[in-house]
Amino acid sequence: MVSCVCFIEYISEKRRTLLAITNPKDRPIGTMALLAEYSSQELLQAQLQLWHQCLGFFKSAALAVAMDLRIADAVHRLGGAATLPQIIAEAGISPCRLGDLRRVMRVLTVSGIFTVQQPAGRISHDADAVYKLTAASRLLIRDDKSSTAAGQLPHFLSIQLMLVPCTDSPVGRGMQAWFRQEKEQPGLAPFALAYSGQTIWNRAEHNAAVFPFNDAMASDTAFLMPIVLKECGEVFHGLNSLVDVAGGLGGAASIVAAAFPDIKCTVLDLPQVVAKAPSGTNVNYVAGDMFESIPQADAVFLKWILHDWNRDECVKILKNCKQAIPPRDAGGKIIIIDMVVGSEPSDIKHVETQVLYDLLIMNVNGVERDEQEWKKIFFEAGFKDYKIIPILGVRSIIELYP
Repeated sequence: MVSCVCFIEYISEKRRTLLAITNPKDRPIGTMALLAEYSSQELLQAQLQLWHQCLGFFKSAALAVAMDLRIADAVHRLGGAATLPQIIAEAGISPCRLGDLRRVMRVLTVSGIFTVQQPAGRISHDADAVYKLTAASRLLIRDDKSSTAAGQLPHFLSIQLMLVPCTDSPVGRGMQAWFRQEKEQPGLAPFALAYSGQTIWNRAEHNAAVFPFNDAMASDTAFLMPIVLKECGEVFHGLNSLVDVAGGLGGAASIVAAAFPDIKCTVLDLPQVVAKAPSGTNVNYVAGDMFESIPQADAVFLKWILHDWNRDECVKILKNCKQAIPPRDAGGKIIIIDMVVGSEPSDIKHVETQVLYDLLIMNVNGVERDEQEWKKIFFEAGFKDYKIIPILGVRSIIELYP
């Protein structure tokens, strides 16, 4: 959502001009038409390819952060291998950034800049994981006089120069300033640091012409939901009612309602969003706040919502969801569409796209989670069981049961 900010601002005017002058027959083809030509997996693989290409920016961003914080030097001084707490202390980074540095290092290990050795029997983000230098990270060291001959300039200078387009970008500057903060400042994400304190939600609301965030999310819904119904429509079977939380103008709910006319579909969103909702549709709209309460229904639908919020906020949202649904034996459940990092561990492009997207979402204080992280949130919110269905490319469907 954030890596393409500058690009989106550049093309937004071009997009509006093109849509105005092109013949309707030349405009983008809907997913239903594409599904007649391609399989769901071919379309999801195509999306993966495009996301992977777009998110390449965050390979550079991760490397720029590591160079700015001199991570390679810290590991070198610690003997060439160190845990994250050791690196944080040696590099003089605030301990509040330990979890976020892990996310940066995850990108750099997937990319081969560092290697990581996990303690036996421990999960991937354990603080005892040991990060080691590779030949690539060895070239980033600044304080090793033996790495260059007398009078020879160090190799990291050329890397710094190639990273200038990244480090000079708003997002690049925001990330570096954020990691150098001495303590956490609630609500002040790298995106806000880059844009004079303006959050992504502020920017979407007040500057939609140059930052069409809501249009982009609606576009994603229009692409993904027909695939959801084709490949995993059974998750909606047997429901009489469904609440789409933070469902915007009802794109997802309308598609579900059209496919399952017997399901009463409701969208819950903020009053200023619901005020713009279309009339005369097969969807009901309720103005409210998911942090306060959620309308009663057989099931609650959360499409790409929870990754925007931290652990405590996710627990609060899910507790409200739990209060809105009946017990499991009466059909109550939560249907989540979100990433489960590492859901396809044998596919390197798949994993790399997920961890790069995690850096993107970190810019707005969000987080992409692996199964263990999801599990902790689910159980803390009072749920007893869940099922992950990794069928949507880099995203999964999660059924969560009370």
